[in-house]
Amino acid sequence: MEAPLESAGPLPEVRETRSAPPARLSVFNILTNFHIGGTERQVANLALRMDSARFDLHLACLRESGELLDELKSLELPRPEFRIGSLYSLRTLREAVRMIRYLRGHRIQIVHSYGIYPNIFAVPLAKVAGVPVIIASIRDRGDILSPWQRHLQKYVCRLADCVLVNADSIKDTLIEQGYPRDKIFIIPNGVVPPKPLPRRSGDSIREELGIPASAPIVLVFSRLNPMKGVEYFLEAATQVSTRHPEVRFVIAGDGRIRQELENYAGHLGISQRVIFTGFRTDLPDLLEQAALSVLPSLSEGLSNSILEAMAAGVPVIATDIGGNPEIVEHNVTGLLVPVRDSAALAQAMNRMFDEPGTRAAFGAAGRRRIATSFSMERSVESVQSLYERLYQQAERKGRTR
Repeated sequence: MEAPLESAGPLPEVRETRSAPPARLSVFNILTNFHIGGTERQVANLALRMDSARFDLHLACLRESGELLDELKSLELPRPEFRIGSLYSLRTLREAVRMIRYLRGHRIQIVHSYGIYPNIFAVPLAKVAGVPVIIASIRDRGDILSPWQRHLQKYVCRLADCVLVNADSIKDTLIEQGYPRDKIFIIPNGVVPPKPLPRRSGDSIREELGIPASAPIVLVFSRLNPMKGVEYFLEAATQVSTRHPEVRFVIAGDGRIRQELENYAGHLGISQRVIFTGFRTDLPDLLEQAALSVLPSLSEGLSNSILEAMAAGVPVIATDIGGNPEIVEHNVTGLLVPVRDSAALAQAMNRMFDEPGTRAAFGAAGRRRIATSFSMERSVESVQSLYERLYQQAERKGRTR
């Protein structure tokens, strides 16, 4: 019986195989869209760095929209769109037939889907099309999914050769839900170091946001939805403001509950100290001005906002949930606080401002941790090695073409 794929730790190098993989493996990646988010950023970074001598990449989506499309313009690769409707609509049926024809016509050897809707749509179609290797990616704990969505995704993932996750906490959750342990493989997110491009001056950013030059900034960079726990951050900010009235709280991001959060800040009496910036593309500039980065999530996979803050040397406070403890080492690279505990979050922020030496040490330790454990190069090579290993396993089983 063939040994199962390793389900944790670094991907071992494949040394003994019956035959080498083809000169280039034809890979079909599919995600929902290209709006800025953790999954979308990781897929874009993978596409930009994939070895074209080893892989012929097709980058598909369900909606060709989003800010990341500008970054992908330089890539000369197929980018098909499969604009599905509801799962049972005639449009979805037409797009399903078109995808099967696409996979067969381009002799796709690996299909890799990211997220619940691409998983549900693409995995069964890849099976019908006879694709040798099928990978489904799950990058969150599914807390916002309905029971039927969780059930359907689990059923569909039985058809995949591998379920790729980015955190131990997600693997543990899937095992609890009944996913086979030996099908789950972990590859953490990677972070790209900031490009040495001209930056806006700190004065211009602060002037735009109405923040005094001497005011320390606490940054939350997040989509604004109920699972991000921003209301607890606002409650903590009221307590911090009493002790450190000079601090300003910047919430960078947008989402369906933004107006509710702005209203809540007004109710708490801190509207003058809280700045809602809306969607931003200048995170490196904001991080350059930040004294502290906070992620108050109620649920989390492996947070890109934490990784990017630590890569910039900004100390982090995050909730002790999901994959956050896999990035933030408590009292070494930052602080972890209980979920939904605004008092504990306020206490952690106050400590950071009371102890500037500790804040600086956490920032430096976080930068080192990202460089050694979460580099984009390491993440991309792990994915590429996974593709080649799974294809060789399929080849030994006689499933290749």
